[in-house]
Amino acid sequence: MEFATIAQLPKAASRVLVRLDLNVPLAGQEVADDFRIEAAVPTVRSLLARGLDLTLISHLGRPGGKPEPALSLRPVAAALSRQLGRPVEFLAGVPGDARYRDWRGSAGGSLALAENLRFDPGEEANQMDFAQRLAAGRQAFVQDAFGSLHRAHASTVAIARLLPSSAGPLLQAEVEALDRLLHDGSRPFGLAIGGAKMKDKLPLLRRLLPQVDLVLLGGALANTFLAASGKGVGQSLYEPGQLEVARELLAKWPGVIHLPTSVVVARGAAVEEVGVDAVPEDARIMDIGERTVEAWRPLVLELKRLFWNGPMGLYEQPPFDRGTRGLARLVGAMQGLSVVGGGDSLAAIRRLGLAQAVTHLSTGGGAALAYLQGDVLPGLRALEQG
Repeated sequence: MEFATIAQLPKAASRVLVRLDLNVPLAGQEVADDFRIEAAVPTVRSLLARGLDLTLISHLGRPGGKPEPALSLRPVAAALSRQLGRPVEFLAGVPGDARYRDWRGSAGGSLALAENLRFDPGEEANQMDFAQRLAAGRQAFVQDAFGSLHRAHASTVAIARLLPSSAGPLLQAEVEALDRLLHDGSRPFGLAIGGAKMKDKLPLLRRLLPQVDLVLLGGALANTFLAASGKGVGQSLYEPGQLEVARELLAKWPGVIHLPTSVVVARGAAVEEVGVDAVPEDARIMDIGERTVEAWRPLVLELKRLFWNGPMGLYEQPPFDRGTRGLARLVGAMQGLSVVGGGDSLAAIRRLGLAQAVTHLSTGGGAALAYLQGDVLPGLRALEQG
């Protein structure tokens, strides 16, 4: 696909609507993780440097098409203001209302952030009426919310039919990184896949298994494969309905799919690392073990390309974050092309100070999965130049 860039925005367009992905976790009225805000800042600065008046739009969480104070973007406006070192006017109320429509910057280079798009049911319904309200008074549209492009919403699809539209630099960087990952050609090529649900990762595995040399599985996803291979998983979370699929993949790709060799289990307050052949019947697998990380070390370090998505254990609950953190250190030590997507995977990389050691940190875990597994992203298709 080819897209217009911000360099191709109409010269007469001074009032620009910019779709960002500012869907960040909140802790009360504070932003708990500002990675997506940091990622959006270069785009905002680039557009402001051109003297444009910007209206920024984004969604946050799942308020169900109605105002939800706990999911207001007001704290995000404050965090963005700190990142930019300049005021960001916040347009309270449902996006597209009179205040939004009539907002005018005091001079070229003015900046405002509208309230949560999902406070209006028209956003997720991809309603043209809502898109028309978003477009009112704006002269061009910049789409830079890669993490939302796998959804056909008003701010990803309908809006692109109403205004001269271009792809922002962050979106371009995401697509270029994923295309390079798919088509670079250097080997060996690997995947590290964690998380809980097979249905979220199965399309990616089916599409890329014929192309990759190595798949490392962790998280509850790995538990399903361990059970399918005949290992006892005790009281662990796994998916009985997916055992046949897991057996099929293990039989077809025996030298490619690598399961944990040791796991961290919990029995009440007791936590220990055991081999996968020795999981107690009354225990739950909570993480991959340190011995697994060490066994994977030479495999990861020889990779020329790697995509990692999903935690290796219950990352948000120490000490079951150690496997994910151990894998993060291996990825950071790679010499090849590395792309990491997904909240917990990104968090591990960033908390260890390894962001600069990774080729690309993707702001869109779900969108990256969809792109890599060959799905059509509605928001990308809407931007495609005919």
